[in-house]
Amino acid sequence: MRETVVAERRTPGSRRHFLGLGLAAAAGVCSCGTRRPDPDPQPSAGSPSSGPEPARTGLPSENSAPGSADWEVTNPGPAHAIEGFADRVSVLPGEGFGLHVSTAAAAFTVSAYRMGWYGGARARLLWRRAHVPGARQAAPRVDGPTRTVLTGWRRTLAVDTAGWPEGAYLLRLDAEDGSGQRYVPLTVRSAATAGRTVVMSAPATWQAYNEWGGHSLYNGPTGGLATRSLRVTFDRPYDYDHGAGLFLVYEAPLIALAERLGIPLAYTTGIDVAREPGLLRGATAVLSLGHDEYWSPEQRAQVTAARDAGTNLAVLGANCCYRRVRFEPSELGPDRVVVCYKDAWQEDPGYRAGAPATTDFRAGPGADPESSMLGVIYDGYPVDAPYVVGSPGHWVFEGTGATAGASFPHLVGVEYDRVNTAFPTPRPIEILAHSPVVCEGRRSFADTAYSTLPGGAGVFATGTMRWVEALDARGPGGSSADHGIDARAGDLVRKVTENVLRAFAAGPAGSARPARDNVRAVYGRE
Repeated sequence: MRETVVAERRTPGSRRHFLGLGLAAAAGVCSCGTRRPDPDPQPSAGSPSSGPEPARTGLPSENSAPGSADWEVTNPGPAHAIEGFADRVSVLPGEGFGLHVSTAAAAFTVSAYRMGWYGGARARLLWRRAHVPGARQAAPRVDGPTRTVLTGWRRTLAVDTAGWPEGAYLLRLDAEDGSGQRYVPLTVRSAATAGRTVVMSAPATWQAYNEWGGHSLYNGPTGGLATRSLRVTFDRPYDYDHGAGLFLVYEAPLIALAERLGIPLAYTTGIDVAREPGLLRGATAVLSLGHDEYWSPEQRAQVTAARDAGTNLAVLGANCCYRRVRFEPSELGPDRVVVCYKDAWQEDPGYRAGAPATTDFRAGPGADPESSMLGVIYDGYPVDAPYVVGSPGHWVFEGTGATAGASFPHLVGVEYDRVNTAFPTPRPIEILAHSPVVCEGRRSFADTAYSTLPGGAGVFATGTMRWVEALDARGPGGSSADHGIDARAGDLVRKVTENVLRAFAAGPAGSARPARDNVRAVYGRE
């Protein structure tokens, strides 16, 4: 993602506002003008709720359970009133994890909510523990050479996930003196994905933007590159969205829609895909969600192999697979540190020891532009533009009522992708929406594209980062939908997403629905 300051920072209480995360300029980004050609019922304390037996999501036994209306943080309180993190990004059902919590309150309550679709409710309370003793943990310190924020916090509570269904979770911490609330995210991942659509969460990207403790992979206390971190750790809370990271804007709306459709789903993270070769074997589709920028070479290799074997791939955002990272252990376990030196890759001890450079994928050494996997390539930031339909007769637009040239204000932003055959591009590829943009004075286009592969897979890419966010747009622009995205755009995005998810869940979409290459017709050149 870009490394210039973003004005669209979320305001308190605005659930859907784009988390345009403050970022200071660095060499090698793809911002416009600086592109590189080479980024309910309440369970008793301490026990699972009584309810349906755990099952794969997308099946009625889980999604027909009663939801919980009270899952949201409504009283965040002052900074650091209460906050925490889990010592695992993901666990298998029944595995335990530790919560590390800091609070001045004498006691707190932790409630585990599974996020999804429950007859309109977005969450279900699975577990609650009250009267957990609270304590203020040590202030963070910063490692000098890499400016990594370190906590050293003690484990506060061990949590057993027995009886928790697979899915995306938010644990809410409530200080019992009323001083504040915060979230801690967790994935209860699937051990296998065969026959299912895989929701691939992007915690590495959440952590890259996390400025808790004063440093992220973009900023330091001065806001400049000289003080940004070169390594960031999951051993700290998230500062955005009351501790939820980027989940609520870029992932939760898609998960709710997919569960409402009832398609068989599996849950994992990009970190797990990187760590477990073969995890995606037999999956019908893999979903990259709204902001999925930071990938390791191992994750990319696994997703590409699955795609080549016939697993469909949907990129429901923009700026996907832009940064190349490495995962390293912390004192709490493996894969707890995200390493990305970016333009300072030559200083990376891991690179000097033989690991791939932690640069942009399209940059040397070892350049491998993301377009070879996705069909589209990140083209710039920032933009705010209408989404323009180009091929209303295509199957992805069935049931939308869209016509050729139909325009949907503000749906393209704040980052965008396009088809650019100057980079490696799978063919055939079909451009379905071709939206003019002006990015820092440079004219270009944001493209929604559909490509098909010899192994039978279909690849769908939206070309705009606001896609998942727009799934919740239901009112007049500027009221229920930030950026002016209105209900008309929300209806389009929901229907297109439903069409893609259903088609991709049915098997290799490229075999049943081959793309018809139209690059020359759209761009006037191959």
